[in-house]
Amino acid sequence: MIVELGHFALALALAVACLQTVVPLIGAWQRRSGWMAVAEPAALVQFLLIAVAFGALTRAFVASDFSLRLVVLNSHTDKPMLYKVAGVWGNHEGSLLLWVLILSGFGACAALFGGGLPAALRARVLAVQGSIGVAFLSFLLFTSNPFLRLAEPPFNGDDLNPLLQDPGLAFHPPFLYLGYVGLSMAFSFAVAALIEGRVDAAWARWVRPWTLAAWIFLTIGIALGSWWAYYELGWGGFWFWDPVENASFMPWLFSAALLHSAIVVEKRESLKAWTILLAILAFGFSLIGTFIVRSGVITSVHSFASDPERGMFILMILAVFTGGALMLFALRAPVMEAKGVFAMVSRESALVVNNLLLAVAAFVVFIGTIWPLVAEIAWQRKLSVGAPFFDAAFTPFMVALAVVLPVGAMLPWKRAQLGRVMRALAPALALAIAVLALVWAVQTGRSALAPVGAALAVWIVMGALADLWQRAGRGTVTARLGRMGRLPRAEWGKATAHAGLGVTLFAVAAMTAWSSEAIKVVQVCGSFALHGHEITLAAVDRQQGPNYITTVATMEVRREGRLIATLHPEKRVYPVQAMPTTEAALDQGLFRDIYLVIGDPQENGGWAVRGYWKPFADWLWLGAGLMALGGLLSLSDRRWRVAAGARRHVAVPAE
Repeated sequence: MIVELGHFALALALAVACLQTVVPLIGAWQRRSGWMAVAEPAALVQFLLIAVAFGALTRAFVASDFSLRLVVLNSHTDKPMLYKVAGVWGNHEGSLLLWVLILSGFGACAALFGGGLPAALRARVLAVQGSIGVAFLSFLLFTSNPFLRLAEPPFNGDDLNPLLQDPGLAFHPPFLYLGYVGLSMAFSFAVAALIEGRVDAAWARWVRPWTLAAWIFLTIGIALGSWWAYYELGWGGFWFWDPVENASFMPWLFSAALLHSAIVVEKRESLKAWTILLAILAFGFSLIGTFIVRSGVITSVHSFASDPERGMFILMILAVFTGGALMLFALRAPVMEAKGVFAMVSRESALVVNNLLLAVAAFVVFIGTIWPLVAEIAWQRKLSVGAPFFDAAFTPFMVALAVVLPVGAMLPWKRAQLGRVMRALAPALALAIAVLALVWAVQTGRSALAPVGAALAVWIVMGALADLWQRAGRGTVTARLGRMGRLPRAEWGKATAHAGLGVTLFAVAAMTAWSSEAIKVVQVCGSFALHGHEITLAAVDRQQGPNYITTVATMEVRREGRLIATLHPEKRVYPVQAMPTTEAALDQGLFRDIYLVIGDPQENGGWAVRGYWKPFADWLWLGAGLMALGGLLSLSDRRWRVAAGARRHVAVPAE
């Protein structure tokens, strides 16, 4: 009965989404306030109905209701409760239901907290958001219904994919979806502004918090996925340039560019057309990511489905929304005339360079991701585009971005003197060059990646501090420190996020250039060397887990004869799916990780083992955390919430 209630609520939500799409748009067009007012209650009701459906599906998973086809395919009675709940979104149908829940949730938030928006703009934003809901609810109900019953329920289920039975993967998809779907709000604001014929500073101030929230969620989601890949897959890496990894990275790059571009619209009323285009592209690439994950056209270990029918449906959604928005963008181009002018050396110019680097980097990732598909269609050739291409093609843009970032953050608006800014950054530049020389001397005979990465990291972090120091004004050190503490949260958020990027770049360079690896066959009580450490395989035991059988190794780590850690890597086998997984064991430290993996038994009685020494590994996720924290600090700045409703203009539609 509860399952049928959830199914009915989902169908009713589709009807409400249609109402939310049509009535407010007509009301805004004909200036009927009553019709426009329908948007807010419709958005709230749609969210409540989808929440009921999501709750019904969650209950079915928790209660192991095997009369439901989706529960049979993705759950098991012996599975821990966390993974029963995570099983709700660990599949195509359930994850799509989570997608529409978050989509309607953002619309409900806009209805609740959008009181400062002009009535017509608010109605159009919610109508566009409702139209996206119509498309995805139709996709869900007609091709991916999560509430299908089985005529003869089995006694038990097929279990969830063992790779997904991990805390990192339990929380990784919801954060990613919050980011993906959060960009729909920027898209809705962009399309509403194009329909209305007005893009100004007030519009930019309204759209920035939604974009920033989506960017924060994407940052956390990507970091969680990277962390899961690092410790779960057993290969010692954190990023594989897999198509699905790229699918989340491309919207992150576009949303970062959109955030910086919206600043120029807000402050100087420039880059209007570029900002609207970035809002369309950011959500468009979220839809492309959805297509990659769910269509099966590109092979990936993360893919949810390989159904051509579903792929065509998503392709239609992509064509309608992205294509329609781009056509509207072309028609409205004369409306988005820039008002502000600026010199070649100015903050505006620096932000343009920032946007171009981020956008081109995103397109490089896109080309590398889809090129195997293009080659197969055009030339019937099977190609693989891997890390060497992405490292060579993507890295130069990130290096250029890191060089420009501290300078651009300190340039004044409209017109600037580069020499004055460089004098303020001279200590940061000197320290960066000194660090480059030091690292180069210490690591004689190795690549230049680590020295350059260290120098860029110091340059970005010290540049962020120099920016805060300059904004504190003149006076004694004590007075300036006091004024720094009173700077707006948005300034601290910007500095924290930029510093986080610097820390991340350094960690990537250090892990790539300095890691050590040892792959051995070791007898029980035997040892092998790993970067100045002695690793001893003390014992290997078989144990029974909740829904798996595991081989657990006891490995002792010594340095100069002193025991510093005892680690227990595992090799698990899930009988229901007959699938093995690797559980790496880590001894984490501030400056290095020791990473151990147990493999299969060998004919001579030994065991295959792998060991990695990973320098500054945890700094990678520390940097991602700092970027997310910077976004949260900026989002909490009271000026955004107050000023977003301070300017209320009467919208004049374009001729």
